[in-house]
Amino acid sequence: MTTEPKTRLKDRSELGVSALLLLLGVLVLTDALTLDVDVSARGPVGPATVPLLVGCGLLVVAVLLAVDVFHGGRGEAEGGEDIDLDAPADWRTVLLLVGVFLGFAVLIGPLGFPVSGALLFWGAAYALGSRHPARDPLLAAVLSLLTYGVFDRLLGVPLPGGPLMGVL
Repeated sequence: MTTEPKTRLKDRSELGVSALLLLLGVLVLTDALTLDVDVSARGPVGPATVPLLVGCGLLVVAVLLAVDVFHGGRGEAEGGEDIDLDAPADWRTVLLLVGVFLGFAVLIGPLGFPVSGALLFWGAAYALGSRHPARDPLLAAVLSLLTYGVFDRLLGVPLPGGPLMGVL
């Protein structure tokens, strides 16, 4: 008795995910290996280090997944989450988040990252349901300043400071 090709492919559908991971890993490695990097100027750890690690990790996971599928491993069917699939989408939240992100994109130039980032974090918290008028802006400001400090000062990724450039 032979198994229909459609059923055989359905039983091994995880191989598609494995192939996608393999393709993505090859793409990341190819891109990382073609970076024009001067080792003497950057040192041993340069901009290609993390993409090389991620690409190798993707290849390893793709191979391990394929081996698991060929040895009979199968992904669990979705057990269901605590959501009602018949309920309508919450478009208000989606539109609020889109508005917050667009506002951030518009305001980052004139206001700089610390102020626009604080507005982004505060607006996202509000859109997702947080209603603490004293705590939310304070946490948003602290998170934005911390993010600015880590990226601009520690990592050397220049972020626009805006009017606070001389203060920070």
